[in-house]
Amino acid sequence: MSSEEDATLSGAAPMIPDQRRELMLRQLRKHQVLSVHQLMEMFDCSHMTVRRDIALLEQSGRAYSVTGGVRIASQVHSEPSHQSKAVVELPHKQAMAKLAASLLHPEMTVYLDAGTSTLEIVPYIVALSGMTVVTNDFGVVNALADATHVDVIHTGGLLDHPNRSCVGGLAAATLRQLATDVAFMSTSSWDLQRGTTTPSALKVEVKQAAMQSASRTVLLTTSTKYGTFGMYKVAGLEQFDTIISDDRLAHGATDSIRGLGVELMLASVDTPR
Repeated sequence: MSSEEDATLSGAAPMIPDQRRELMLRQLRKHQVLSVHQLMEMFDCSHMTVRRDIALLEQSGRAYSVTGGVRIASQVHSEPSHQSKAVVELPHKQAMAKLAASLLHPEMTVYLDAGTSTLEIVPYIVALSGMTVVTNDFGVVNALADATHVDVIHTGGLLDHPNRSCVGGLAAATLRQLATDVAFMSTSSWDLQRGTTTPSALKVEVKQAAMQSASRTVLLTTSTKYGTFGMYKVAGLEQFDTIISDDRLAHGATDSIRGLGVELMLASVDTPR
């Protein structure tokens, strides 16, 4: 910490709220996560003041509230492989898929975006009659290989080896020739200010084409990805009809998302709702 920051935090110079929030951000960049109690001690201010500052930082997309504190917004530079994602947060993904299934009915054409969360919807699709699935994900194709009553269309395109899916212009071109009833979209990062983002430029065109081809768009993503961002923007949160996440999502985020007029469904591992 610089001598100037030491003097400011020790109370040697009074601070206006903007100065206090900028110093909070400096401390968050160093520590990544700080508790409300730590911030109260650092700035000699009340719990209400700290919470108000966190809310304003969250509105600007620079920091995000967590249970008992706040964390800095972080950039995602690469995505984990399909293999590593498949074993992470599986109960939450299954609970979210159960909520997603409430949007399905027989004789639908459904787009399933590449991802381990969307893959969990497959068993609910198999249970229905007259279904068609469009996907860029080879995991979805494999899961449906023996479901002969389900029509399956793979987009083709450039193979993204780690994620076992297709990306790029050819995949997007296929999607532009199709119309789907609902697109279940995945994302590696999302927040209120930036929307859904990705570190991969080749994924953007495919995701946007899938959304434009669908009558209804549904974002399926866990709360742990909220408050992170990639280099390339896919869509604003207001462009989705429905967002399905889990009930660990902070209240400030849930209120802000619903304020956009977007339907927000939160899944609990114990009792999906």
